[in-house]
Amino acid sequence: MTFDYSNLNGQVVAKYGTQLRFAEAMELSERSLSLKLNNKVQWKQAEIAKAAKLLGIKTADIPKYFFKLKVQRIEREV
Repeated sequence: MTFDYSNLNGQVVAKYGTQLRFAEAMELSERSLSLKLNNKVQWKQAEIAKAAKLLGIKTADIPKYFFKLKVQRIEREV
């Protein structure tokens, strides 16, 4: 299952300017954050809660940022 973190990325840039600054606030390496944002490593519940707090994401809005499924486009031959 692949998640779409584009909304999360937008919030990171809006609040912190760069992924590096956000990673530092999260007490993660930039590499670890990148792996999470690129679906290579899963987010832990505590990390989601911390990220939501740092980014000002309401609890009810967490699914929009962390659980939006990435939809694959399938092109049909004509």
